[in-house]
Amino acid sequence: MKSLFFTVFLLCAAPGLKSQTIQKMKNDNPDSVAIAAILENLYFKGIYQGNLDLLNQVYYKGTLLFGDVKGQPYAKTLEQYLDGVKNRQSPKDSGKPFKGEILSIKLVNSIGVAEVKVKMYDFNYQEFLSFHKLQGRWLIVNKMISDISE
Repeated sequence: MKSLFFTVFLLCAAPGLKSQTIQKMKNDNPDSVAIAAILENLYFKGIYQGNLDLLNQVYYKGTLLFGDVKGQPYAKTLEQYLDGVKNRQSPKDSGKPFKGEILSIKLVNSIGVAEVKVKMYDFNYQEFLSFHKLQGRWLIVNKMISDISE
């Protein structure tokens, strides 16, 4: 009988108990909205289509890319990366699944970091994209990627 009362007590009290504070991402910040639009309309579309015109609007000219792909170190200049995009079959033309997803955007003054997932070809990339607002435009200044299993 005591265990029944205890169970009822826990069920009634549990909704009022909080072990941690949950913060929801605020999407109403104009800069967060701008970065999300860049990611959706230029970055993801540029990767999917293999469109260098779109990608060149997103990246700062001196951007460096680092990470690992299939467990191997990955380090490229923006020029090397864009040359690879130009000379590969685009995900769109490959017929394989593609999905870009924004996980979070964090901002401090003129800098920001977007965490995204990109599924393309046979890869699932977790990416951290560093942004800097230069002359009123948000640009990717660094890209960190890791091929993760899903």
